Amino acid sequence: MATNDESIINQILEGDTKAFAVLVDRYKDLVFTLSIRMLKNREEAEEVSQDTFIKVYKSLKNFKGDSKLSTWLYRVAYNTCLDRIKKNRRRYNEVAIDEFTEHQVKTIDDALESLERNEQSQIIKDCLEILPSEDGFLLTLYYFEDLSLEEISKIVEIEANTVKVKLFRARKKLAIILKQRLEPEIISSYERERR
Repeated sequence: MATNDESIINQILEGDTKAFAVLVDRYKDLVFTLSIRMLKNREEAEEVSQDTFIKVYKSLKNFKGDSKLSTWLYRVAYNTCLDRIKKNRRRYNEVAIDEFTEHQVKTIDDALESLERNEQSQIIKDCLEILPSEDGFLLTLYYFEDLSLEEISKIVEIEANTVKVKLFRARKKLAIILKQRLEPEIISSYERERR
């Protein structure tokens, strides 16, 4: 069984269903994570993840390979989420970011550094759940998947500069939520240092 994306695609197009299972296995966790960031609902995220892979399977023959398979797959996931949100027409809570300063972003970064790596990651993931859909999606791609602005811009089909602005705003919102979550953590770490 070939392992790189290109040969997996060829095997799937030749009718090899095991190859499609390999593809699903490789990307299902991230597609689900991205879906839950957008939809804020486990059940819907599971449905959208399934829909994403069905769409990918049906339109794989149209994949031209001008971007990485993962980029194309995340774009399908993103659009499938948007369709679901439009269908639901739910209003998600927006976080007010008006009185936000660079100093506070710095304080948050310092506080995060004082936490254990895995604890840090979990707190950020919890806070991403609270953010508006697109913000959580973009931050997940940028911080957890280490995708470049160009790659993200291909997925969400907006200019890289606009992605940069959106990421900055999303970081500010995330920092507000983290600040509320981390205040007790910051206080206790200062207390530990003073002893």
